[in-house]
Amino acid sequence: MKKILHMALALSLALALAACGGKEEKYTTGDVQAMVDAGAFSEELEELDGDTAFLLYKLADYGLDEGDVKKCAVLRSAGATCEEAAVLVLSGNEQAKRAAEGLYTYLNDQIKANENYRPAEIPKLKEAYLSIKDNTVLMVVANDPEAAKAAVEGEPSFTSPEGTDTAS
Repeated sequence: MKKILHMALALSLALALAACGGKEEKYTTGDVQAMVDAGAFSEELEELDGDTAFLLYKLADYGLDEGDVKKCAVLRSAGATCEEAAVLVLSGNEQAKRAAEGLYTYLNDQIKANENYRPAEIPKLKEAYLSIKDNTVLMVVANDPEAAKAAVEGEPSFTSPEGTDTAS
């Protein structure tokens, strides 16, 4: 119960930060490649199309339809690790908030699913972050999260799935 409360609080804080950040520059699909180029990942990741990403992240469960995702760039491990990166460009700020809720749940589900299957990957999942800027959402599970952060924006604030806010 306490963990659920922490997760809900963390998501509320992330959404509140997003609401205050209307003048921030948005994420772009090119940010995913920038993280790859920065060496944030330990393996080559495979590209997913938008339809597959929509299903994987169960965005319909958060009141979204495929038309709400205007553009996306998603790279994901073929199975050796839990590493992945996603930038979703949505039709509006409210849709971005809903997508962030879905990605937040996805990260927590990944932690639970991999505790016994790939326990060495759990630290990466616990250090994963997601962030909202205007109508865009960024989610990253990286071998080198600092390289990913630096590639995208230098020193952002992110919310981890464990429910703690971190600022670099």
